[in-house]
Amino acid sequence: MATANNKAHCFICKKEKITYPCRGCSKEFCLIHLPEHQQMLNDELNHIINDYDQFKQKINEQKQNPQNLQKHSLIKQINQWETNSIEIIQQKAQNCREIVIKSLQIIIYDTEKKFNDLSKQIKQIYKENEFNEINLNYLKNQLVEITQELNNPSDISIEQDSQSFINEISIISSKKPKFNRWKQNAITVAGGHREGQELNQLKGPYGIFIDKKKNIFIVDTSNHRIVEWKHNATEGHIIAGGNKQGNRVEQLDRPTDVIVDQQNHSIIIADCGNRRVIQWLNQNQQILIENIDCWGLVMDKHGFLYVSDWRKNEVRRWKMGEYDNEGIVVAGGNGHGDQLNQLNFPTFIFVDEEQSVYVSDRSNHRVMRWRKYAKEGRIVAGGNGQGKNLNQLSEPQGIIVDDLDYIYVADLWNHRVMRWCEGKEEGETVVGGNGRGNQPNQLNHPRGLSFDDERNLCVADLANHRIGKFEIIQ
Repeated sequence: MATANNKAHCFICKKEKITYPCRGCSKEFCLIHLPEHQQMLNDELNHIINDYDQFKQKINEQKQNPQNLQKHSLIKQINQWETNSIEIIQQKAQNCREIVIKSLQIIIYDTEKKFNDLSKQIKQIYKENEFNEINLNYLKNQLVEITQELNNPSDISIEQDSQSFINEISIISSKKPKFNRWKQNAITVAGGHREGQELNQLKGPYGIFIDKKKNIFIVDTSNHRIVEWKHNATEGHIIAGGNKQGNRVEQLDRPTDVIVDQQNHSIIIADCGNRRVIQWLNQNQQILIENIDCWGLVMDKHGFLYVSDWRKNEVRRWKMGEYDNEGIVVAGGNGHGDQLNQLNFPTFIFVDEEQSVYVSDRSNHRVMRWRKYAKEGRIVAGGNGQGKNLNQLSEPQGIIVDDLDYIYVADLWNHRVMRWCEGKEEGETVVGGNGRGNQPNQLNHPRGLSFDDERNLCVADLANHRIGKFEIIQ
């Protein structure tokens, strides 16, 4: 009697058994060795996951330590080209110097012979005491002539070949920096209902801070309060101040800036009118720094708090929790002025990954960058007097720097936000710049700036009593 044969050879034990196919490798496995094959696949998956984790760690390390990019093989090639080129130039320059020196020695020798001949003629004329204007003019002209030959020899010159003897170097890359662009009509995300003190209104907003959930913390300056607007909310809620203008610990007086410490969910406020920096945590207040004419605030990733002092024309830094000392000056501190080691009414500030401090130097109409431990700053925007040209600013305010080190500045009296690249002579207008007004494409004395996590640009539109969001163009 015939029977059905549904057996096949197992790939592992090679015995003829009832087997089960693997769709991935198209091989047959018996019931005993099928789990073994599955375990092998699991091990391989875990190995791949481990490789991915290591690669992710490598990316994070390069993001957090951009100085490591200096070790890239392409950078090493550029460095080697620089070294080789410098050596070639130095050798060529030395050869040219030697030729010039030998030639000049010959010229000096020839000139000396001519000079001695003229000296003999002068002595002869003086001895004989027979000379007139013709003799004197001749002697003067001869002296001028040999002086010119000595100072500017016509027999030797430098010729520069238009064909460079140094190999040119250039970078070819399809990964050129992409400039972000934003829609020119803003969406009002807070305020915009005329000035007032209702929860859907603002009155002269200054600094803004956006957390990871797109919640906006607004310094509602003329209402003497800090208001939080949840993402897509139609009104805000008061999280600090709002108890009328005053100097009690639960009151504020014309605050200018705010930051959120997202580790303990506290907010730190530049309480400008009360000359203090104050922390609010769950409606409990603590004065961190007193007797300071504070304006701008920022906290870096190392836990340092930076505060600009508009009256002392300086920026100081404190370690979080160590406010009983005077802090250290990291920008300015040399009186008000327009020198590179001075500031004149510093307002908003920004600190990058390398702890360089960017300062809106309001009354100097410029933005300064002070590297860590530097004794003076560098002008990175404006600095050409007050004006509306693309190389000028007019009392700059809010400032942020993106990942490509482009500097964004709220240009107060020009009613625009500008983008500057350090080293360039002029910037460009990214939003606003359409005159003072309340239309969606206009600004009216912009103050604070911030990006949300999607790189949308948010602007505290002071005299329009609103926060405008300019959406990024993908």
